[in-house]
Amino acid sequence: MTPPDQGGRGTPTRRAFLASLAALGASAVPGRRLLALGRPADVRPLDLVHAHTGETLSLAWVLGGADTGLQAQVDRFLRDFRTGEVRPIDPALLDLLAAVRGRLGTGEPFRVISGYRSRATNEMLRRTRGGQAASSLHLVGRAVDLSVPGVPLSRLRDAGLALALGGVGYYPASGFVHLDTGRVRRW
Repeated sequence: MTPPDQGGRGTPTRRAFLASLAALGASAVPGRRLLALGRPADVRPLDLVHAHTGETLSLAWVLGGADTGLQAQVDRFLRDFRTGEVRPIDPALLDLLAAVRGRLGTGEPFRVISGYRSRATNEMLRRTRGGQAASSLHLVGRAVDLSVPGVPLSRLRDAGLALALGGVGYYPASGFVHLDTGRVRRW
């Protein structure tokens, strides 16, 4: 009889192999990534609605960003909607969103105000609105500005802060919370 973690062939299944790799490499993964990785093939639903384009994206996100097909959809969805420029989005940002959604305990979609921003868009916003950092993590696909329908912004902010996985900015007058995968900080 083959042990349960064996694929009936006397060799480990893909899941067992990934679990052993995760166990071996756990010490090499930064602590903030360990939460996001969860167990091998940990899948979380993510629903996004873009506030400016009206586009929606519903996906089963594999924690750790293992699915390149989903990653391409995310990159396109979180593009600079003003220029159409697409850049890679940090998979840890989606891991962060999945963790925030879990803390909120809601099935409501994230309402995305801004994901990736081109340098031209960021500079235009700095000139016309102010407050955007010259070296914003939006420029490298590591930040998102969002809200969740029916969830107070303060609760969304608090969920991000409790996870301590990156930066959290609170903009109640503008109606969004900023989340990023940079160093842990708040404003």
